[in-house]
Amino acid sequence: MKIRIPRLALGAALLLPLAAPAQTRHAKVKITAPANGATVSRPVKVVLVATGVETVPATVERPGTGHQTEFVLDSLTPGPHRVIAVVADWKHVPLKPLVVDTVRFTVK
Repeated sequence: MKIRIPRLALGAALLLPLAAPAQTRHAKVKITAPANGATVSRPVKVVLVATGVETVPATVERPGTGHQTEFVLDSLTPGPHRVIAVVADWKHVPLKPLVVDTVRFTVK
């Protein structure tokens, strides 16, 4: 039996301006909730933590800074799910090399 795991790519977990490539080399993102392998109830709050970059409100476009977002997913169906957080520039283009984190969890 094949199990489908829907993918939910979180547009851009952290957005960084292109003008600051030296500061993005050490950028990291970590999904701290839900825990990898957890069984959770709806709604599911997805919490991201960014390191290696100064975080500011999304309305601030200053070189070398970025913003991060928390998500609440309330329409997930019961079963396995995967969330992928991707660090991207202000145009939502993923950094190269990729800076990502992934968690898998089950909604009961």
